[in-house]
Amino acid sequence: MEENTGVGIRVAAGIFLTIMLITIVVIITISSQDAAKQGQTKMAAITTQLSDTEYQTYSNTTLSGSQVLNAIRQYMNQEQFGIQVITGKQRAGGDTVGNYYGNTFGVESGVVTSMNIDEDKKTSLVDAENQASPQYINPSGKFISSIVRDGNNMIRAIKFVQQN
Repeated sequence: MEENTGVGIRVAAGIFLTIMLITIVVIITISSQDAAKQGQTKMAAITTQLSDTEYQTYSNTTLSGSQVLNAIRQYMNQEQFGIQVITGKQRAGGDTVGNYYGNTFGVESGVVTSMNIDEDKKTSLVDAENQASPQYINPSGKFISSIVRDGNNMIRAIKFVQQN
């Protein structure tokens, strides 16, 4: 009888230790999954921040017309991206739309609501460099720049408005 009791205690202890080991493994697995999810969230935020860094120069700053022309050259060929420029001549004539370089886009309440991906998108700066044109971007003119995001908080456009 004593032998059966000793064997029973050893079996019970073995089952108890096995259950404890399984519980510990489950707890470690769940906590590591939570840590991995937090890591992924932080990496996504860092990636978004890094991708936005190149555009921060254009966030509510005053730039010269030559900087505007350089920005147009740099970004007008990007996919799903557009640049809007409203010159002083256009504003004086009542034009509140100006010109688009790259893709055209619609904005509502400061957010891009539509992006027209055109194969024939405007990539020519001929009018922007022609002094007789209302689209002329004066290299020494002052432009207020702003970045425009879409509903997913991705930067989709830059807007430049010439100041007097």
